Amino acid sequence: MLPTTLLLVLASIVSAQSSDKSFLGESILRENQVQNVLEHRLASEAECKHIPTGPIEMTQCDYESIESVEEDLYKHLHELVATPFFRHFRVDLYRECPFWEENGFCMNRECGITTVDESEIPEKWRAASLSKVELPPEELRNSLPGCYYKESDYCFLDDHTEGDHVDLIANPEQFTGYSGFPANRIWSTIYNENCFGISELDLKAKVDSDDSPQSANSPTKSSLNEAQQCLEKRVYYKIISGLHASISIHLCHDWFNQTSGQWMPNLECFVSRVASHPERLKYVYFNTVLVLRAVARLGPYLSAYDYCSCNSETHEEDRFTLDRLNKVIEIAQNVGQFDESSLFKGEDANIVKEEFKVHFRNVSRIMDCVGCDKCRLWGKVQTTGVATALKVLFEMDEKALDPSTNSNLLTRLEVVALINTLHRFTESLVYVNDFRRMWAEAPNDESQKLIKEAEKALTDALQITPSPDPLLLRTHDATEIPSRRDLYRLWKERFWSFISLCRQCTSDCLSSCRRVVDSILELVHSSFQSFKTDKSAAPHSDL
Repeated sequence: MLPTTLLLVLASIVSAQSSDKSFLGESILRENQVQNVLEHRLASEAECKHIPTGPIEMTQCDYESIESVEEDLYKHLHELVATPFFRHFRVDLYRECPFWEENGFCMNRECGITTVDESEIPEKWRAASLSKVELPPEELRNSLPGCYYKESDYCFLDDHTEGDHVDLIANPEQFTGYSGFPANRIWSTIYNENCFGISELDLKAKVDSDDSPQSANSPTKSSLNEAQQCLEKRVYYKIISGLHASISIHLCHDWFNQTSGQWMPNLECFVSRVASHPERLKYVYFNTVLVLRAVARLGPYLSAYDYCSCNSETHEEDRFTLDRLNKVIEIAQNVGQFDESSLFKGEDANIVKEEFKVHFRNVSRIMDCVGCDKCRLWGKVQTTGVATALKVLFEMDEKALDPSTNSNLLTRLEVVALINTLHRFTESLVYVNDFRRMWAEAPNDESQKLIKEAEKALTDALQITPSPDPLLLRTHDATEIPSRRDLYRLWKERFWSFISLCRQCTSDCLSSCRRVVDSILELVHSSFQSFKTDKSAAPHSDL
């Protein structure tokens, strides 16, 4: 067996040879990845002109095509999601976690959300009115306590009679302090227990028909089926990883500086979580194109949708909403070139698709286990948005998308979630440009320090992953094993947060104390368990 060092060198050479010319090349083991991301200059014009050259898999455009419309797309989306129709979202944040006992107690006040009284919501968007129009007949849906799904759905949808109305603008996605074991368990469950077991290495593995002698002339039916399933698995992993990376970008951009008491971008956070792992940024582009394609297909339906709040006699607000939406649809039709027809083909297509649905439905249910209300809110919004895009691409033909024959194709919450999710992904790419400006203005010694720290963090993560095959080191970061210092710091922060909370409100202090103790005991138990168990391929561990 070759020494580990030699295998790593060989892997690097192979990766370098197979990488493309994009600033987000196919190679994961490469040099200067932080600089490649942060020193990249945006394209002003699309280069591929819808010629299927990639390099975004399953698309007919490249990164430059998205960059060329990024500014206009974000401007229109940013104005669109601030309109009454798209800023109000009804969500049930108090449904029990179905997978483990979750205390749902976040000490940080930033975890909390501000709800909107239903009397302030236009009557046609209230629960009673929507339930009459949008809820499918019982025989067409599978119901669980507080939620349901139809056979065509890729997620669980909250029951319209449950939950609260939330103003998404008043509750932005930002750093809340929700981290450590609770957040790690969410992502670990999503990746390890509800995925296909795919790593970033598997994304690069191409099915080569020349590998076996019998396939030299004509591939067997079984090999074609395996290749097709591999494609769906890669797509699934990219969607989840891209969602994770987009959330990381938002948290790093809207970071609370405890020293100054101000919200500001955190360049160190972005370098360690995204820039040093360019493949994660690739998947944000991938998700952006996927959702744009769904919006493009939904163009006629969305243009005919009723966005009227019936609170304005002049309807100027409604015309503004439709105008901005039509501009988004126009951009989506130009660059949303995702090839959904290449998925779920072959004799096992229905089986693979059903497995895909079950996995993604589980992801939407895992959101009920998030212990931070604001994190749970945006997790639900974005999983619903991506699930809506998947349903549009893989479950609906042109006849179903015809608004004249199927006016109730999507619920209001699905439409709201779809547009807000596209806004999240586009905003992530815009935020990357902010980090690029920070990088350009940073002193050289600070830049070098950030690079060294990122390299050290990556090296430490690789060392935590004991594997006989060094190529497996090219997976997501290994689950972080907390040190004693980290545990002490975490307990200290929780203790003083608890004291501060009690000063503000003493009525629930005793019950809160019990929950804090339970949480700490759970953390201690899990931390010691992590020392006993080897950690293999795992998700982004930085949340």
